[in-house]
Amino acid sequence: MKHLKIVTLLFIILAISACEMGQKRYTQTSAEIDSYKQAIADYESGDWEGYQSHFADTAVIFHNTVNDSVSPAQAAEGMKESLTQFSSYEFVDDEGDMEMVITDKEQTWVNFWGTWKGTLSANGKELTIPVHTTAQFVDGKIVKEYGYWDTAPIMEAMMEIEAAAAAAEEGEEEASEE
Repeated sequence: MKHLKIVTLLFIILAISACEMGQKRYTQTSAEIDSYKQAIADYESGDWEGYQSHFADTAVIFHNTVNDSVSPAQAAEGMKESLTQFSSYEFVDDEGDMEMVITDKEQTWVNFWGTWKGTLSANGKELTIPVHTTAQFVDGKIVKEYGYWDTAPIMEAMMEIEAAAAAAEEGEEEASEE
């Protein structure tokens, strides 16, 4: 009986030790998460050089595509261009989450779920869009990023702005003909 207790105790100690020695595969606190949070903060403030600094020189970015990648510089330029239509934009605080996972292939990925909110300059309309991004890190830098969000609300709002402008122009032409 005494041997059984000793064997059981050793088994428990080994089991606890094995759990502690295993690699942590999921976390919500890491240097990579901190880096990704800063990349998002740089995006929000329009610090495009700062934003790009979180990516490796050879990084590839896939936003709403799986086939056509762009470089960090091209992504920054595209975002900068598309944001000219907005008087303000941000990710809503406390409406998002981040996690880091280490895959079975030992790849490190940071996942982000958030709510993006922007106000159109032309008409003051506020748009709210859920966003998901995932970024692979190697040696502290993003080497690959995928981002997914629904662009339909933006496209619809832009069509409304164009229709209102066309209607106003048509009204001016009719008024000048009278």
